[in-house]
Amino acid sequence: MEAKRIQLDYRAALIKAGKHCAYQERSQHEVRNKLYEWGVRGEDAENIIVELINQGYINEERFAIQLANGKFRIKHWGKVKITQALKLHHVSAYCIKKALQQIPDDEYHKSLKKILQTKTKSISGKITPLKMRKLIHFAQSKGYEIDLIKKILKAEEE
Repeated sequence: MEAKRIQLDYRAALIKAGKHCAYQERSQHEVRNKLYEWGVRGEDAENIIVELINQGYINEERFAIQLANGKFRIKHWGKVKITQALKLHHVSAYCIKKALQQIPDDEYHKSLKKILQTKTKSISGKITPLKMRKLIHFAQSKGYEIDLIKKILKAEEE
């Protein structure tokens, strides 16, 4: 049995979308998808998004910065993975760059060092080339850049 879709009128959709955005920071892409889910399409959906931007409910740069900081500080993601997440939200290259600039380099390096140290402890025995590849792969899966990973691993060896 298929769920009944409710078609919202423009005003009701605007109010509901405003509440949706007030609850937590949203991207234009998320809001557009939610509007489509509510049965609001085309020009109405785009006008609602413009209105929400004008009212300050949607701000792509603010969204990008918040997502980047959250993913870095809570999940310890690297810049590559954060960039991919922002691209999934259709965030502009300018806002992605701005968001990544908010992550301090020293904190970024400390985070990667900590991740590598924790993973090294979980790998028993002497660090062999195979274990080194596992460390690199793990750090890459967290979204860190290969050059930075190798640089930090080399510094840790010395």
